Parts: sequence; structure tokens; C-alpha cells
Amino acid sequence: MADELGLDLVEIAPKANPPVCKIIDYKKFLYEQKKKQKEIKAKTAKVVVKEIRLGPNTDDHDFNFKLKHGIKFLQDGAKLKVYVFFKGRTIVYKEKGELILLRFAQEVEEYGKVEQMPKMEGKRMIMFVASKKTGKKN
Repeated sequence: MADELGLDLVEIAPKANPPVCKIIDYKKFLYEQKKKQKEIKAKTAKVVVKEIRLGPNTDDHDFNFKLKHGIKFLQDGAKLKVYVFFKGRTIVYKEKGELILLRFAQEVEEYGKVEQMPKMEGKRMIMFVASKKTGKKN
């Protein structure tokens, strides 16, 4: 029957009793499947992670400058990875680094939620902040 119609005989459910087959255009079937997969992929939200680097001795002006950037990133719906990088002997100021990160978290509280509290990883103290804004930009 499939040959008469110029189509393909495609096995849909091989484990069924008896196996289920359909007479369809196989190339068109593959094209439709690919199209559906592409559509599903396009609808998924892409999470952007922006990084902000601070030092243990970051001054108020620099802190505020980076804070404004962080707020802008959170308003755009991105995640923030804020970290304090300890260079050389500054590693002895771990408390200062933690205070800076906690202050940053407090300042961006209305725009984002802290996902991970400050944690040391090697020479860095890292904190993640997720945007409170969900959905697309207006």
C-alpha cells in the first residue's frame, strides 16, 4: 500500500502487540519532529550569569559603581556572581571580604535574592544572587 501511494511504512510502536505502523512521508515526519524540538528549545529561558569582582579593600565609590551595575544586571533578569578576590597577603582580610559581600547583598535586596551565602573557594569568596524579576523584559 505504501509503495502504491509513494510513501514510507514507518514503525511507530514496535513493542505493542501487534506492532503499530503508519504510512507517512518519512522525510516530512523527521522535519516536523525537528521543528517541534527547535520550538521547545526556543521557549526555554536562558539564564545569563554576570560576574562582579570586588577586592577586600574596595572603597565606597568603587563599591557604589559596581553596585549600580549589579542592580542593572538584576533588573535585566540575569543572575549575579559577586566575588571578592584576595590577592597575595590580602587573604588575611577574610572578614572584610565577607562584610563587603553581605553589604552588597543588603543593597540589592529589593532587586534580587541571595541564592548562596558568601563561601570561600580558593582565593575567592563567592556569593550568588538571583533576580527577583521573572519573565521577559518590557
